[in-house]
Amino acid sequence: MVAAVYSFPDCCRYRKGRGRLIMNRLFHHNAIVLFALCAALVSPLIPVLAAAEQPDVAQQQYERGATLLKKGDLAAASEAARKSIELNPSSAEAHHLLGMIYFKEKEPVQALDAFKQALALKPAYPDALKDLARVYRIQGKSAEAEQALKRAIEIDSRHADSYFDLAKLYEQRRDAASAIKTYQALLGAHPNHRDALYSLAWLYEAQGDSRGARETVGRLLKLDPKYADGWYLAGRMAEKDNVLAEAADSYRKAIAVKPAFVDAHYNLAFIHRGQGRPVEAEREFLEVLRYRPQYAEAHMNLGVTYTGLNRLDEAEQSYERAVGLKPNYAEAHYNLGVFYELHRKDLPKALAHYHQYLSLGGRDDRVERIVGSGGQ
Repeated sequence: MVAAVYSFPDCCRYRKGRGRLIMNRLFHHNAIVLFALCAALVSPLIPVLAAAEQPDVAQQQYERGATLLKKGDLAAASEAARKSIELNPSSAEAHHLLGMIYFKEKEPVQALDAFKQALALKPAYPDALKDLARVYRIQGKSAEAEQALKRAIEIDSRHADSYFDLAKLYEQRRDAASAIKTYQALLGAHPNHRDALYSLAWLYEAQGDSRGARETVGRLLKLDPKYADGWYLAGRMAEKDNVLAEAADSYRKAIAVKPAFVDAHYNLAFIHRGQGRPVEAEREFLEVLRYRPQYAEAHMNLGVTYTGLNRLDEAEQSYERAVGLKPNYAEAHYNLGVFYELHRKDLPKALAHYHQYLSLGGRDDRVERIVGSGGQ
């Protein structure tokens, strides 16, 4: 039996091929439409995404600039700050950063403009107001500086730097009452502000309020035993009250914290010499000169100390060094005159220094008689 063979008519084969063609065209058309729809949906987002990336890059440049400023690389910091502003012109923080860089570069006019731009973008910006006030101060615009600092404090009643700078402004004006009041307000907000405690203690002492000064410096040193200036102030107050053991101890503590504390070494040397400890006085005067070799007064007082130790060659060198560094130093000429008269028996040299002493305004009856008699 022969199997039947069936075949599609030509028309049916044509229709079958045409159906595939139609389906392919429909699929292709739908793909194009779908792609077009996706593109239409995505294309508006492209500039949005690009714009969203801009602040991120701007912020990175800002942070980089701030880090470079802390490191002292002003040129690179300035470049980063400008780039941040270029990417995000509305960033008050970036304009403020640029102002701080200008300030460090000693360009107050440009700094002022940058701070004002920051404040135009963000009026309630205490840090920018505080830095604006610093520019005003170096420009001698005290009233404008005061206004800016008060505004910063109105915005942020705990803005420590603005309180501190305002108090310093009042000190500069010699308005001690306002300075004290401002330091007290700062300490009300920040009781452990070390620099405010020190400055307030110093002001109390200057105004004759010894009790207030002692209490405040005591509070400071209890809070921070390594605050060298606090120990120095405590030493000065004790020395003023003639409590010399306490003064010496305070100066030693200041030196322990800050070995190069010249004034503490200097005052400690005087205490040692006044209490009959010339070797200890010598050591402290030498420490002064190690850190400040051009200190004429220390050379002169070292000469006095060497004279007391009968180390006359060293005494002469120290006296001569003092007048060499400071030719118009009347007291050094007096001491050198006494040294040549009494210890070297060299009256011509003594008279030369006595003459110089009197010509510089010195007054001493004995010296005037010796000079008047020509040493006779």
